[in-house]
Amino acid sequence: MLEGWLCRWLLVLAALLAGGCGGLPPHPTAQASHALAPSSATQLGAAASKAAARTGQSGFRALPEAAFALDARVELMRRAQASIDVQYYLVGQDEVGRTLMRSLRDAASRGVRVRLLVDDAYTLGMDALLLGLASHPNVEVRLFNPFGIGRDSAVGRALNAMGDFRRLNHRMHNKLLVVDGAMAIVGGRNMADEYFQRHANANFLDFDVLAIGPVVDELAQSFDTYWNSPQVVPVQAVAASTLSTERLRSDFERDVRAQADRAPLPLPLPDVDVHGHPPLGADIDRGLPQLIWAPARAYADRPDKIGLEQRPAQFATTVTYDTIKSLREAKSEIVLVSAYFIPGNDGMAQLVEARRHGVAVRVITNSMASTDEPLVGMAYERYRMPLLKAGVELFELSSPQLKADQRLRNTFGASKGSLHAKLAFVDRRILLVGSMNLDPRSAWINTELGVRIDSAELVRQIGGLPAIESGTGAYRVQLGPNGADLLWMPVARGASAQALTEEPDISAVKRLKLRFLSLFVAESLL
Repeated sequence: MLEGWLCRWLLVLAALLAGGCGGLPPHPTAQASHALAPSSATQLGAAASKAAARTGQSGFRALPEAAFALDARVELMRRAQASIDVQYYLVGQDEVGRTLMRSLRDAASRGVRVRLLVDDAYTLGMDALLLGLASHPNVEVRLFNPFGIGRDSAVGRALNAMGDFRRLNHRMHNKLLVVDGAMAIVGGRNMADEYFQRHANANFLDFDVLAIGPVVDELAQSFDTYWNSPQVVPVQAVAASTLSTERLRSDFERDVRAQADRAPLPLPLPDVDVHGHPPLGADIDRGLPQLIWAPARAYADRPDKIGLEQRPAQFATTVTYDTIKSLREAKSEIVLVSAYFIPGNDGMAQLVEARRHGVAVRVITNSMASTDEPLVGMAYERYRMPLLKAGVELFELSSPQLKADQRLRNTFGASKGSLHAKLAFVDRRILLVGSMNLDPRSAWINTELGVRIDSAELVRQIGGLPAIESGTGAYRVQLGPNGADLLWMPVARGASAQALTEEPDISAVKRLKLRFLSLFVAESLL
């Protein structure tokens, strides 16, 4: 698939060349459907009901480790008896993506109702697979903001974007799995190899939470809002096929079975994860005794967020607005973990104001060398000096520094390591987790999904992870002695304590190329 930065650059190029603005391809109105309520007649519904500790509160389990996070998803789908609702920005044409497809097919064959909603940005070459899944009984597949005629080639999609940029620049970035209306997984991971430490060349540090209780109802309702929105169409309406139903199913079986034979997932797990929790299946069988219970609320952008920059009065309906509201509650500390960090003038003003009131602010993001979105990295650079002068602590995750830590070196192996998690902590008592980055694209263009959890215990547990607590795997960026230069101080265990006066791990030639490209890209599109 195209790297994220290249896809974003092609959209920008399309904006420069666009000569008009179109709409969705013509399609018949899809039949509305709605989430099924949790029931104690299902195994997961009974387990969630039995585990419930406090009326009105939701239960959470952190999923920081990729292997446990993938196993949790597969385990929930394996145990599903009534419904599976899946919403992702990206489903890979790889081991993890086909594991998802196979798990959904297996559930549907047991009579489980399956609804799969995928953003259309990264589905090039996937129409046959999606149509194959949709050809099975009990399965519906829909696409958010799809490409139209010519969608089966990169050139065709580029032409689509040139003529319909304003719509096709608007993507659904949400990530959500809800099973039997009883348990959900929400966070930053897409369903592709690199989000689960399975890619040969580049992998992400990412984060999700498992949830049960009232917040699952809110997440299910947000799924319904998207599923039944005008921005979403059935895959059959835009992806034509002359193949019979039997042939679609046999081709689907061949594709997903070949992957399973090569590399069956999920892999065997250790007895416990970093927090001492067993794999989810064993945890459910034990009654989920280690869930953390807390008040929580889910919030999602409207599917018609497109053009919001021209309707600022509706900014109050966004995940970004709700996030800013929570950050404004800070009295002592804010910790921001964002793969892509472009605060903009308004964000800068908020952080500077927090510092004026004595609130400590720490930001953990990617270094220029580690980010998979280097144009975002170029935009972030202009904020470094003002942030540091305001007293904000800056940590930039670095792939070489990640591997200076033995455990992280074992995790990433020879692959490049990058940050993809989206987290915020307020006063060590509020956790914000979801799909939203702290950049203009998340604020104004893409749709996002988030959860606020009021739990000092959960913040303490997650905040104790080395990459967050001490910046392990990162450089701490500081002002030089003269206040006009930057220094990069490695903080990984065992790393040299000598500060660097030049940005690490990236060549001057690459920086020059990126600087040139950034001249053509408006910050508001990043």
